[in-house]
Amino acid sequence: MVSASSADPIDEYIAGFPPATQKVLNELRALIKAAAPGATEKISYRMPTFVLNRHLVYFAGYDRHVGFYPTGSGIEAFKEELKPYKSGKGSVQFPLDRPLPKDLIRRMVEFRVAENTRKAGR
Repeated sequence: MVSASSADPIDEYIAGFPPATQKVLNELRALIKAAAPGATEKISYRMPTFVLNRHLVYFAGYDRHVGFYPTGSGIEAFKEELKPYKSGKGSVQFPLDRPLPKDLIRRMVEFRVAENTRKAGR
């Protein structure tokens, strides 16, 4: 048994899903890490969260989609490109049966990195 202190809580979160969902969650996690290499990971609001000066983005797994939460400003900045997806004020759903829009996710994370960095400099 792995002790709680040595287990990665994000790995544990992802391991709780079926293999196909795990694959997409790991892909999304890797995309975020690549676009925000200085960010740290933690669990917040029971979801994997990336932090850079403050909360950057969250993600979560569901039965038919993965949720991506780049805050309201992240959704607003990309609202035209997000039209093919179900989205809300601060969230978007990427269906498990479609490829992740990697370039869009990367740009959204980069937008949030720039936004958080700018706010931290104030």
